Amino acid sequence: MKKIYLVGCFATLSSPALACTGITLRANDNSVITARTVDWAGSEMDNMYVISPRGHTEQSLLPDGTKGGMKFTAKYGFVGLGMQQPEFVVDGTNETGLNVGLFYFPDFGKYQPYDAKYRDKTLADFQVVSWILSQFSTIEEVKNAMDTVRVVNIDPTASTVHWRITEPSGTQVVMEIIDGIPTFYNSPVGVIANSPNFDWHMTNLNNYVNLYPGQAAPTPFGPIKLRSLSNGTGLRGLPGDFSSPSRFVRAAFLKTYALPQKTGRDTVMQSFHILNNFDVPFGTSYNIGTAKFDMPSATQWTISTDTANHIVYYHTMYNRTLRKIDMSKIDFDSVSFQYHPLDMNKSETIIDAIVAR
Repeated sequence: MKKIYLVGCFATLSSPALACTGITLRANDNSVITARTVDWAGSEMDNMYVISPRGHTEQSLLPDGTKGGMKFTAKYGFVGLGMQQPEFVVDGTNETGLNVGLFYFPDFGKYQPYDAKYRDKTLADFQVVSWILSQFSTIEEVKNAMDTVRVVNIDPTASTVHWRITEPSGTQVVMEIIDGIPTFYNSPVGVIANSPNFDWHMTNLNNYVNLYPGQAAPTPFGPIKLRSLSNGTGLRGLPGDFSSPSRFVRAAFLKTYALPQKTGRDTVMQSFHILNNFDVPFGTSYNIGTAKFDMPSATQWTISTDTANHIVYYHTMYNRTLRKIDMSKIDFDSVSFQYHPLDMNKSETIIDAIVAR
């Protein structure tokens, strides 16, 4: 395993924002699937998966980069995908099926300022996912506990974040910290992106009331009749750019009109197909000639979790072959805390389709 570097990640986290898109789907067998992209054009992140057992103790980082904040010991084991160092779990699921994901929320959130006299209850925003997964099994428990912590930036110059929290029943909320106060929004459409506030995105959906699946009917137009030139014209006007408002709208329509699948596994496969629409080509993230890096994609990885069957699936920008972590095969009492790279080899798995005879 790698050493933990507490200094050096902060510059990365305050670079171009994580522009992620999340969807939630339900299968006909009632399995609930949470899926999302992690989009980051600032640099190639040190992406990893984390296995955390019951009884593991973690301590929050403070803005000075030291581990001097709140300590918490896990009641529940969990599996998560993260970046830079194992404390920074971006999306994960615990053994009760509770799923939590972190999404960037620049310019609209505001945490309480760090105060050294409250260091014992200070929790870094990038460790909130680990804290929730290790401590709670329901959204109500999370709501009741938020008054016991003070969430702060580990880097005061970095963006704030907000969180998607989903129970295996499908109940889902988005948590945003506004002026230091945790605010919870019910998420009826099962979609999340980045800024602005979640309630703004929900209101903005009304601007697309004219969209519908299928084909637009022929329309009289003076002496002629206008007809669709292809299928799918009912969604003409669906925004296709990679801004947060556009991604939210596009995700809402694509997942809402996707045909429900029989099982959780089928729905996981469907979620990856839907999220293919949100892969960000690296060159689109910068003005022409200003990109400092050369990566296959600004979408560094995509994760889909079957919360009913406790299976985590993912692929990366280097290898789109699906990999899975079956949590039912992990003994969270005896397993050691560990973390491993998402990619053992940073290259696509390519299989010959024709065998010469």
